[in-house]
Amino acid sequence: MNVEGRGAIVTGAGTGGIGRATALRLARLGCSVLVNYSRSREGAEETAAEAQALGVRALAFQADVADDSACRAMVEQATDAFGRLDILVNNAGTTSYVSHADLDKVTEALWDRILAVNLKGPFFSSRAAKPAMEAVGGGEIVMTSSVAGFASLAGGASSIPYSASKAALNNLVATLARVLAASNIRVNAVAPGWVAGSWTQGGFGAAYDTVREIVEQKTPLHRVVEPDDAAEAIVSLITGSDLVTGHVLPIEGGMLIS
Repeated sequence: MNVEGRGAIVTGAGTGGIGRATALRLARLGCSVLVNYSRSREGAEETAAEAQALGVRALAFQADVADDSACRAMVEQATDAFGRLDILVNNAGTTSYVSHADLDKVTEALWDRILAVNLKGPFFSSRAAKPAMEAVGGGEIVMTSSVAGFASLAGGASSIPYSASKAALNNLVATLARVLAASNIRVNAVAPGWVAGSWTQGGFGAAYDTVREIVEQKTPLHRVVEPDDAAEAIVSLITGSDLVTGHVLPIEGGMLIS
């Protein structure tokens, strides 16, 4: 897809991570962007302002993607602002760092919130976007999954619920791709490995630099994933071959073969 003149939603783009990097990459290509956030209003408004400075329409919009009605309002806002919706990047996600061995620390509330944001959210947003994309002849949906969704690396993820949510998201990608193909809507995902920045800094705290170094040493390409690496992959799925759908693209420097 040539994204110039199109309209996009990027969820979870209020912080300085993959969502922000993706929104700005799309804006540089001439695509208008709704920058979704849940709590990070200031960051979302800064991202939207930077996108506008690139010559496209952009706005920040608050919505908890775990809320179906909020997702529908978000899509309505995007179509009202841009006159169309062609692209949805389901990037919003959450986790909690709990040792996989500490089963008693995994509460029902933790399960409910992680699955609500990481799994129900992408479904709600995609369902809400379907009619708007059909109105313009089709569209592109890309999910931000994780290597944690692959069983081979589940033991190294932030928590059991997070791993399970990403494995289920990978299944959702294939299911939605099959269902939405009739509407000319492609559905794919990227699965980043260890992502540098605030996402992992919040979990590892003072040990962040040490853990990053260990991961880099063990990874075949000796690199962790920067947010813009994942954003580049997301945009490549949107702008690349229109025959790719239902796939999860690992972006992990070789972690899956290490």
